[in-house]
Amino acid sequence: PTYLICLASVDMVEMQRLGVIRALRLLRVFRIFKLGHMLTGASELRHAIWTSRSKIIVFLTTVLIAVVIEGAALHLVEGHVKREPGVENGFESIPESMYWAIVTMTTVGYGDITPVTPLGKCLAAMIMFFGYSLIIVPTGIVTAELAHSGPKSDRSQITTQVCPECMKEGHDSNATFCKFCGSRL
Repeated sequence: PTYLICLASVDMVEMQRLGVIRALRLLRVFRIFKLGHMLTGASELRHAIWTSRSKIIVFLTTVLIAVVIEGAALHLVEGHVKREPGVENGFESIPESMYWAIVTMTTVGYGDITPVTPLGKCLAAMIMFFGYSLIIVPTGIVTAELAHSGPKSDRSQITTQVCPECMKEGHDSNATFCKFCGSRL
């Protein structure tokens, strides 16, 4: 640790030896191997994303088409506006306007290009609201797929039917006999 170097004597040789102790902190990286139990959750998430890939592709295609339309609209609205000498308009071409639409939709907002007309500002506000769907829609798609596939346990197939002999519950939904005592349900 750094504070040991400060507490050490002024001798530079001893300070360099303590540098080895600082290098040992790199061994903390190996703590990541303790996270192996989380791999099942990651594989379920990966499976949910893979299963819902067609819906996500349709959504991303819709977003791409929206970016082209929004870029063209902003180019039509803001492209003709003259600004002060030395200040670029930023909406000179459709690709530049598409860049602005992407930056606005992803809520990055660099501020290098801004609309100045009232209609341009109104379109910008609508694009900003549309940008929230970039997070909401894919999250909803994947969450619905996770809920549909459910955990890999038999929890959904277990009923609360009580055995008349041993009075235990937790039998499978298609069970005819008690799994604890063997009597007929």
